[in-house]
Amino acid sequence: MRCIESVSKIEGRAEYSDGPQVSSAHLHEDPEALSDHLCTIIRRMSSPLRTAEQRIVELGLELPTPRGPGGVYQPVILSGRLAYVSGHGPLRSDGSYISGRVGADLDVAAGRAAARQTGLAILSSLKAVLGSLDRVSRVVKLLGMVQATPEFGEHPAVINGCSELFAEIWGPDRGVGARSAVGFISLPHAIAVEIEGIFEID
Repeated sequence: MRCIESVSKIEGRAEYSDGPQVSSAHLHEDPEALSDHLCTIIRRMSSPLRTAEQRIVELGLELPTPRGPGGVYQPVILSGRLAYVSGHGPLRSDGSYISGRVGADLDVAAGRAAARQTGLAILSSLKAVLGSLDRVSRVVKLLGMVQATPEFGEHPAVINGCSELFAEIWGPDRGVGARSAVGFISLPHAIAVEIEGIFEID
């Protein structure tokens, strides 16, 4: 079978959900034992990964139009192979922001959604400067700030909304970097979340 050609590219073992683990050595010894299902899995393992731009289309994501800075700063600065992204808020496609205090006006799920929307705003600014998100080679560091009540303590769960988005786009290895998640009594314009980041670029 033609899928045997792909087996030689895979070191160790091929894994699939509907049966036992099969070593690549055994596959070579008994190629007829390969099922059509296993052939499909092998082709997927050896096929190229989707690019960031392709993943955005596949996920049906809508990036909001970037807004100008709200002070004396640049939204994105490139220095060497790093892109430093200033703090972004949960900007919607209609130009409004998600506002409110987590623990009072918003629950954890709503806060996580605000963090995800903030991630989309960051992607929009990066794309505007880089031309393509395919130039991002990995997420290096995120700082997530949550407008929350003094008693609220689930700030990491809120910022997961952004981290999960980036993992969906760049994968768990390149899309998940170092991170801090902290709480604030207030944020500019009463936005629920503000996130800044550092990205490695090609």
